[in-house]
Amino acid sequence: MQPVSATVGVVCFPGTNCEHDVVRALAAVGARGRLVWHGDDDLGDVAGVVLPGGFAHGDYLRPGAIARFSPVMGALQRFALDGGPVLGICNGFQVLTEAGLLPGALRRNTGLRFVCTTVPCVVASSASVLTGPLAAGTRLALPVNHGEGSFTCDEATLRRLEDRGQVVLRYEDNPNGSVGDVAGIANAAGNVVGIMPHPERASSDLLGSSDGIGLLEAFVAAATASS
Repeated sequence: MQPVSATVGVVCFPGTNCEHDVVRALAAVGARGRLVWHGDDDLGDVAGVVLPGGFAHGDYLRPGAIARFSPVMGALQRFALDGGPVLGICNGFQVLTEAGLLPGALRRNTGLRFVCTTVPCVVASSASVLTGPLAAGTRLALPVNHGEGSFTCDEATLRRLEDRGQVVLRYEDNPNGSVGDVAGIANAAGNVVGIMPHPERASSDLLGSSDGIGLLEAFVAAATASS
């Protein structure tokens, strides 16, 4: 266990189910994870925020469509606008797009099939709080676990994301039909990132891969630097 370098809020909605995995993975890279309930309108004294995976509000209407109206989202919007590091994983990525903190949307996978496997991914850009220290082209084996993880946007938005280095992670073997093989994107400032793969489930060789550690270390380093 490393000395604690930062406190990271981990937001829980009704239906979230990956929060404790995230807290344990954060501890492995030297951060303290603090659970934040979706009904709170204050994030408290945190240096970064993670929206973990699951099925917020049962994914009714669309994944993240109800969660975006939770009281905590106002505090999250302010935190992000102030430059605070924010990471949405899987369902958390869906919430960030629904809230307008990231462009595009996540839709049903190609073939309408739920996917649960480990896929090869490639770091496409280091211009984010999640990938900063990692060189473009770095290959990572990361688990995915979703039914509505196909990233979509119009052609102009995709070109803009690519031109500005906002596509931060790509699939080598696209499991869901995402446009441009997109597995993760960042906002223009690079402090808000959404990814469909689960780095917290690749945080130990005992889990089959430790390739998520570098991503989590980068995020915690960015949170520590911002605190």
